[in-house]
Amino acid sequence: MKKILNRLIQHEKLEKNEAKQVIIQIADGVFNTSQIASFLTIYMMRSISLDELEGFREALQELCISIDLSEFNTIDLCGTGGDGKNTFNISTLSSFITAGAGIKVTKHGNYGVSSGCGSSNVLEALNIKFSNENSFLKKCIEKAGICFLHAPLFHPAMKNVAPVRKQLGLKTFFNMLGPIVNPSFPNNQLIGVFNLELARLYNYLFQKTKINYTILHGLDGYDEISLTGRTKIFTKKSEDILSAEDFGVLPIKANSILGGRDISNSVKIFMNVIKNKGTDAQKNVVCANAAMAISTVLKISPIEGFERAKESLESGEALKSLLKLQNLS
Repeated sequence: MKKILNRLIQHEKLEKNEAKQVIIQIADGVFNTSQIASFLTIYMMRSISLDELEGFREALQELCISIDLSEFNTIDLCGTGGDGKNTFNISTLSSFITAGAGIKVTKHGNYGVSSGCGSSNVLEALNIKFSNENSFLKKCIEKAGICFLHAPLFHPAMKNVAPVRKQLGLKTFFNMLGPIVNPSFPNNQLIGVFNLELARLYNYLFQKTKINYTILHGLDGYDEISLTGRTKIFTKKSEDILSAEDFGVLPIKANSILGGRDISNSVKIFMNVIKNKGTDAQKNVVCANAAMAISTVLKISPIEGFERAKESLESGEALKSLLKLQNLS
């Protein structure tokens, strides 16, 4: 590790296989926590290269406990986090709205590291069972239209990194990896990214795959569609800029989509929104993100996706997906 750190400090880049081997060695417990912390810290101070990102991703994909849900045409809605915007759990709510609209969802998530309340925190508080059993997850997809893949159950190799990330309490390159290492290898992905440089990097990475994807970056700093400003989007075929008007709604203020102070408050917001009792701003922002997931899978326009998302929320189908998942748990 000392040689690797010295090279990185000199602004050298790792080759793909070198990056892959570092992750494998971290998983094998070869390095101590100080070395792991130093390695993570360097990547907080400089950009990650495409080769490095590919190497890190490949290692985690090989090391993970994979799950076979290939009979379903699923999508994952996952953001990098780390945007410092303290929004409520938009991508998690959007996942249930997407499921309620008839699209099968394999939501990959974790406890909050750089934020106080990640998807796992909210769903755990709602008594959703975390499991890596194929039969249980398949039943969830069949009955509720959605299953939740709690990252630590599928990436046990990263147990050596988890305490270091928690102690640092900052976004690291593992924030970048979360959305691209879903252990069910979904055919479709909606990915929110906290900066434009990384969004472009993801685009280069996904261009090399067979995945049908949409990458989002809010140009005012969000890792999701916030409706507070314009959003840059990348797909396999094009780049575009979306605004609130593309969903048939008005722009909103940043303070209207803030998250809860703690987990119980976050859960309260979550349940209000999924019961269609949220504010217009809250409902519009989750429907806009669900719209992009729906339009990614069905290849329809964002506004058509928005209408389907709105119907899922207002009809109670999104709530039914949550209740079915709770019952199965």
